[in-house]
Amino acid sequence: MTSTNDIRRSFLDYFETNGHARVQSAPLVPQNDPTLMFVNAGMVPFKNVFTGLESKPYSTATSSQKCVRAGGKHNDLDNVGYTARHHTFFEMLGNFSFGDYFKDRAIELAWNLITKEWGISPDRLTATVYHTDDEAFDLWKKISGLPDSRIIRIPTKDNFWAMGDDGPCGPCSEIFYDHGDHIPGGPPGSPDEDGDRFVEIWNLVFMQYEQAAGEIVSELPKKSIDTGMGLERLSAVLQGVHDNYDTDMFRALIEASEALTKTKAEGDKQASHRVIADHLRASGFLVADGVLPANEGRGYVLRRIMRRAMRHAHLLGAKEPLMYRLVPALVAEMGAAFPELVRAQPLIEATLQQEEVRFRQTLANGLKLLDEATVSLAAGGTLPGETAFKLYDTFGFPYDLTEDALRVRGLGVDREGFDAAMAQQRAAARAAWKGSGERASDELWFDIAEEFGSTEFTGYSGDEGEGVALAIVKDGKRVERAEIGEIVDIVPNQTPFYGESGGQIGDTGKLTTLKGFQGDVQDTMKPLGRLHVLRTKVVAGELTVGETVHQAVDAERRDRVRANHSATHLLHAALRHRLGTHVTQKGSLVAPDYFRFDFSHPKALTREEIDQVEADVNAQIRGNETVQTRLMTPDEAIAAGAMALFGEKYGDEVRVLSMGRTSEADYSVELCGGTHVRALGDIQLLKIIGESAVSSGVRRIEAFTGEAARKWLGDRDTKLREAAATLKSSPDEVPARIASLVEERRRLERELADAKKALAMGGGSAKADATAPEQVGGHSFLGQVVEGLNPKDLRSTVDTMKQRVGSGIAALIAVNDGRASVAVGVTDDLTGQVNAVDLLKAAVSALGGQGGGGRPDMAQGGGPDGSKAEEALAAVKDALEKVAA
Repeated sequence: MTSTNDIRRSFLDYFETNGHARVQSAPLVPQNDPTLMFVNAGMVPFKNVFTGLESKPYSTATSSQKCVRAGGKHNDLDNVGYTARHHTFFEMLGNFSFGDYFKDRAIELAWNLITKEWGISPDRLTATVYHTDDEAFDLWKKISGLPDSRIIRIPTKDNFWAMGDDGPCGPCSEIFYDHGDHIPGGPPGSPDEDGDRFVEIWNLVFMQYEQAAGEIVSELPKKSIDTGMGLERLSAVLQGVHDNYDTDMFRALIEASEALTKTKAEGDKQASHRVIADHLRASGFLVADGVLPANEGRGYVLRRIMRRAMRHAHLLGAKEPLMYRLVPALVAEMGAAFPELVRAQPLIEATLQQEEVRFRQTLANGLKLLDEATVSLAAGGTLPGETAFKLYDTFGFPYDLTEDALRVRGLGVDREGFDAAMAQQRAAARAAWKGSGERASDELWFDIAEEFGSTEFTGYSGDEGEGVALAIVKDGKRVERAEIGEIVDIVPNQTPFYGESGGQIGDTGKLTTLKGFQGDVQDTMKPLGRLHVLRTKVVAGELTVGETVHQAVDAERRDRVRANHSATHLLHAALRHRLGTHVTQKGSLVAPDYFRFDFSHPKALTREEIDQVEADVNAQIRGNETVQTRLMTPDEAIAAGAMALFGEKYGDEVRVLSMGRTSEADYSVELCGGTHVRALGDIQLLKIIGESAVSSGVRRIEAFTGEAARKWLGDRDTKLREAAATLKSSPDEVPARIASLVEERRRLERELADAKKALAMGGGSAKADATAPEQVGGHSFLGQVVEGLNPKDLRSTVDTMKQRVGSGIAALIAVNDGRASVAVGVTDDLTGQVNAVDLLKAAVSALGGQGGGGRPDMAQGGGPDGSKAEEALAAVKDALEKVAA
């Protein structure tokens, strides 16, 4: 049996032998199309090449592109597991021609590969063409020898492809495989075409026309080819099975699921095992490409995929998290073809485990809430869509779980109401992730790049240089000159100014010309990844397109930025050495005054871990090793052990930075286009000033280097010495001295509290007789006003005063910071005659307060006017007199 890995390899080898450049799969997060959530077709990475906005050093290419369809227009999620050919993640094999060959060569290459290289019988094959494409019909007849009856003309848009209402478009030819008459279904174009007998395995798109507003307006000057063949469908054909899930790769994943759950993929368990296998692939590759579970955007879709699989694990009876234990099986099957899976395996496992632990609680809560929401529904009833969406959006309870749980009880769900709520949520989520993802390709910058080519960056070797102003842009439009007071964007042919990318902020500096132009560069941007655009305020003279301008980067600022950027590399390496290889960079900000570094890690760092990481980095800085830079292809760099940031777009040649040493190898090796120190000693010092959470599974470290770190430590030292002087001790003695003072203060506070209580009782007072009980309304009464007594001590002090009275009433008012607190106590033998609450209210009213309460034997309250304390005490006496009367 030919394995799926062999099929992929043979496809790429075939086209490479036939002159095509072998192009690695792009990340699943699109780099050139902000309208897409995920790459969903093999041609997506080449979109700008087809439209002419980008050029490549090759005119033909072949790839096996990773694709995900699980959100938006192309959403197969709900079908996965229940059909033979729906997947969330799949591979699209493709060959592409950018103005090189056209229909004849495309059909010839496809036919020879299928029938000669792979040996598929022509008797099993049927081709389709667009109904007006006579050229394609004749070529199929000539090249394949197929009879007219098996070259079917299709009049629908299924056989006419368009990139959109505007842009390239053209007819298609689809190749179908006949699985045999034992399977229901008819050929394409027939009434039974939706059956499973005839399966499309390859689509050849002939980009032939240009259209505007949905109408063809002209033929393309460079006709192109885009093909797509689903690897999973092809594997089923070549392995002699009808169902994609019966191919070797899926069987291996399903067998691993069967082994861990101790259930067979049969009967009502089959769909669950298939969902788990498919969603494991999607989840693993999305995490490897930098997507993490979240509540919006791409992370939201990933979470939905994960949780759908985890629900099916629950249905299979898995008592513990399952998905993360299947990752080794996924890596074993696909890691050789996609090494990013191997590199990201620890992170994939940790992410899946954490998400499943959380979802198991969500599942329990969701089922309980669902029961409560449907308790009043009779058989045949319908759950409101808004309720289903609340379960889904607020509690993470998937719609399909709601639907499945209610189906067995004879209940339905208002799908239209759910979809309406979902549409509203998606609009908000799309706006959020769209604004935080890749910037939209701007036609203006493409025009400039195509006209002049890329900006040459000279800043690795110097901070100054000459350049020609190729273009000037003001308010989004190209202009011929920049005049004093204007803020414009200047595109030079070469520049030492670094454009913001990779977390490093753009350079600032000065521009001048011999004619008197002076400009302050406020920021440097890098649209398309290959233009350097200098946002400049004109402070003198004017600049005209075509003039030579002298460029001077703010060197001191650049040096601080370089130190911080190099420190992020050392920090990344130190975190991986100390915490584990699951740590990967998730973002950074490299500024001149400080830097922050985001990384994947499931929990907060301990103080000991932070100290160890900081010590490791500073040890490398003291070692002062020279930073080594090499230019390599991405493949060579990764093979050499370089860390690559998945989701980043790398060119055909990359800079590989090696920093520091261990006893065995370089301490840090990363792909990076940023500016860096020449030797690690230039960083001088690293000081971590903060560690915090950014989002689920992502931590952030903030730090200073060099002079900023020295100043931060110096400020702390100054404060320490000031504290030592105040304490009349040395800095080393400050902690012990503070601890002693704190204990002394606590002792004094206790003694003061005891003294105030004693004062309230008359103890220790020269005027003790002034606090002796007096007769009020025929009862013994002991009252006192005390300054500074803690209100929380009032009740206990009044209890002591009651003991002193024996039989009678005690009242105590404590004044603190202008406010007064009152407690009134009545001995038990008098509570039938006198109520403490009534007496308290009189005092509180006198103090300008309201309320207060308690029991007949003890009541407490207060008021804002402590100056009326004596009047309040007198009010208590008056109230007691009235009770007696």
